[in-house]
Amino acid sequence: MSEASVHQRIVDPGIIAIVRGIDSAVAPDVVRAIAAGGVNAIEITANTPGAVDMIREVSNSVEDVAIGAGTVLDPETARAVQLAGAELVVTPTVNTDVIETCNRYDTPIATGVMTPTEALTATEAGADFCKLFPASAVGPKQISAINGPLPQVPLIPTGGVSTDNAAAFFEAGAVALGVGSSIVDGEAIAAGDFSMLTDAASEFVAIAEEYR
Repeated sequence: MSEASVHQRIVDPGIIAIVRGIDSAVAPDVVRAIAAGGVNAIEITANTPGAVDMIREVSNSVEDVAIGAGTVLDPETARAVQLAGAELVVTPTVNTDVIETCNRYDTPIATGVMTPTEALTATEAGADFCKLFPASAVGPKQISAINGPLPQVPLIPTGGVSTDNAAAFFEAGAVALGVGSSIVDGEAIAAGDFSMLTDAASEFVAIAEEYR
């Protein structure tokens, strides 16, 4: 998938679903259920057991979804997930070596930031997006606080995002949201009720359509 296609799958629906700590056997079904709700960018965190193999399996078995890797802390992990098929890399912090690795191999990257300094550092190093993390610690006002002096920085709030605050983040200027357990419900997955994931994804996409 081209960089432009990955960007489109993030920005058009406005949601990245974050998959963490699930059993690899159900990963394809989880991804398909989320995609059925209109979310076409899905991040599998690198600290999930067997994450590299899971990314490879899902990338090979699910079409038309940008599969990314999250919680990437170093360039070695970035390269491993790229080779496994990750089409997006997401970090919790600013690591310019990871940004460089992603740029070298044309993989879009969302770099974790909290402050204007970090946002500018990440953007100037080549980050495609800045992941405002943890978003729940600062709230929607941090979006406008950063975008005031730095309107060129595309921000994706992540961490504690729910249906209760999603609209406010979009109204503040977020280009997309990173959403974890509010979509990827562990109890629903354990019960095999994947339709709950589809419904949750649809709800977030609807919020994006209305408030962005």
